Amino acid sequence: MQRTASAHWQGGLKDGKGTVSTQSGVLNQTQYSFGTRFEDGIGTNPEELIAAAHAGCFSMALSAQLDGAGLKAESIDTKANLTFEKTAEGFSVTKIHLELSAKVPGADAATFQKAAADAKAGCPISRLLKAEITLDAKLV
Repeated sequence: MQRTASAHWQGGLKDGKGTVSTQSGVLNQTQYSFGTRFEDGIGTNPEELIAAAHAGCFSMALSAQLDGAGLKAESIDTKANLTFEKTAEGFSVTKIHLELSAKVPGADAATFQKAAADAKAGCPISRLLKAEITLDAKLV
């Protein structure tokens, strides 16, 4: 299975601008620029897209872990807080902190925490990223 996305950029780093598009069409020439990455410009940026991908991937991985434990989530809400900062090597994603709130009827705390930890470790986006990935999981 292969997924594709494309980016187009014109100009220099600070005065240039670009667009990103995805195979599905969900993103279709969506604007990004220096302003959307380092300031408060309108559009997206690569780090925001990584955070969205991680939150979505983790949520699906948790659903699979819960299925394996004979549980079904009523709701899974995941927020991925990505830290992007200048390091000695240059700008880097240094951390992603996942915040999870899930409603899982019949789940006990130990089963839920194990499912969440296994989802964090097994999610394909978690495995892809080399940043520190942390998690706060709350059963509601």
